[in-house]
Amino acid sequence: MKSTFKKLSFLFIFSALLFSSCRTEEMVQIESPDEEVIGVNSTVSTLIKQTTSNDGSYDNIIDGASCFDIQLPFTVIANGNEVVITSEEDIEIVEDIFDEFPDDTDTLVIEFPITIIFSNYTTAEITSQAELNAAAFNCPGEGEDDDDIECIDFQYPITAAIYDSNNELLDTVIISSDEELYDLIDEIDADLIVTFEFPITVILFDGTLVVVNDFQELEDVIENAADTCDEDDDNDPNDDDCEDCSVSDLIDVLTDCTDWVVDRLERNDTDLEDIYVGYTFNFESNGNLQVESPTTTFNGTWEATGTTSQNITVSIDLTDLTDFNADWILHEIDEEVGETKVDLRLGDDRLRFESDCTSGGGGGGGDPDDTELVAALTNGDWYVNYFFDDEDETADFADYVFNFDTNGTTTATASGIPTVGAWSTGSGDETELELNLNYGIVPPLDELADDWDVLEVTQDIIRLKDVSGGDGSEEFLTFGREPFSGGGGGGGNTDLEDILVDGIWEVASYLDDGVDETIDYVGYTVVYNVSGTVVATNGTNTAAGTWSVTNNGNELNLDFLLQVPFDEFNDDWDVLMVSETRIELQDVSGGGGGTDTLVFEKL
Repeated sequence: MKSTFKKLSFLFIFSALLFSSCRTEEMVQIESPDEEVIGVNSTVSTLIKQTTSNDGSYDNIIDGASCFDIQLPFTVIANGNEVVITSEEDIEIVEDIFDEFPDDTDTLVIEFPITIIFSNYTTAEITSQAELNAAAFNCPGEGEDDDDIECIDFQYPITAAIYDSNNELLDTVIISSDEELYDLIDEIDADLIVTFEFPITVILFDGTLVVVNDFQELEDVIENAADTCDEDDDNDPNDDDCEDCSVSDLIDVLTDCTDWVVDRLERNDTDLEDIYVGYTFNFESNGNLQVESPTTTFNGTWEATGTTSQNITVSIDLTDLTDFNADWILHEIDEEVGETKVDLRLGDDRLRFESDCTSGGGGGGGDPDDTELVAALTNGDWYVNYFFDDEDETADFADYVFNFDTNGTTTATASGIPTVGAWSTGSGDETELELNLNYGIVPPLDELADDWDVLEVTQDIIRLKDVSGGDGSEEFLTFGREPFSGGGGGGGNTDLEDILVDGIWEVASYLDDGVDETIDYVGYTVVYNVSGTVVATNGTNTAAGTWSVTNNGNELNLDFLLQVPFDEFNDDWDVLMVSETRIELQDVSGGGGGTDTLVFEKL
């Protein structure tokens, strides 16, 4: 029932109220309160403060605490990548860097000093990680209940009137933010009471607007909304990756894109994705699921169900591919230019599909030209001349002869016994073209099951590289025409060192993430010395550094320290092509960074 208001008219009294909202500057006629007021320590005043308090959980991946957040802007170093955080959205950059390799060890360094903002909007300067840890220690533990209410928000502006204990109007204010409303309610004491100009509107976590006509209704609405959503007060940045997803979104993505490939599959702590290299999945709108390997077609069903973004289930049933059968929970839909990923979870098990959403699937964008690679592969015998996976394992393949058929099958024959596998091409992760190999689970051929980026193709050599989706480690594979003869492994760019030290070089091309910066190096000559030093000079400026060749000639490491402009070359470069007069290099930055290319030519 609405309260009865007496009509009073007063001039504003500019008292020392400590809040920063907008005040009217004229004589106002306003209804003074009778019952519909906010008094000190009232239930509704407590609920309003809990709803408008500063939510510190959005940056938990940085500070590990929900009772405060870090004042913007600030800078962090995530897995070696500098990230300047200027908005809440920038936190996702750190999350993306951590998500790039799920099995690696993530590191985060905050550049101090920083300022933290507590739930009551007071601040403190923090000068070290130890001080930050101490502040976080005083917050509720991860996942524990706290006082803030995050499942409902106020729609602003709100007009409020402040009265003294004699019902005399002291001020009217227009409130435009949570902080202003929090400060207003926090100033209420035994001598002050506040009323709102009703109706006001509140917003529930699902976007529903609710019109509220008095404080009793407001109290009821806040209490009913308090525990209706996941407030995400834990430190897992991934558990809200699909907060805006819907079943229809998922169905559209899975059915609109074609030729999905398995980017990651883990069941019972065992990585299985390599078994399914070369398999493509197509989700049909009628619930059918068709899987193609180079030799076999598998048929099954799929279904997406759920009522909220937090409980969307993808049920997969494939009779002959039981590793995929489960009622998976949708974790994330990640749509980027040229690459879409759907991440599914079930406890610790994980399934992630990837497609470029064009014919060919698998990421990248469009069908690359594989003419030269196919022509070389399908012509004659091949041998593993080099295989590096944390260590040189080339000798494990010394007895095998590899043949590739145009129908997508391949055989690896040792002691007259063939092992049949499958091969296909697609768009690479770091290069334009990739070669997918799968010989099943028989050692050591199971080590070759992967989607290999193609570094170099001739009729005599095929050099491949793979970056592990688990921990970011690099593997190298080289096929050659001659059998492996022992020693330290062959088939790499074993002549690279000799070629580099034999002559004077120039920078023929340098593209920094697609931006041509070659002009910065015009007039410079580059000399590689046998001692491992490298000197670049244009007669006026000289930059001296170090160089080394690693991974059997597959990487060239350059370090010019801070000497401009050659400090741009400080990296471990993948060697794409080597000849007596030209060397082509490439580097793909971590954390979703761009691709740099560098070409040296002999003068």
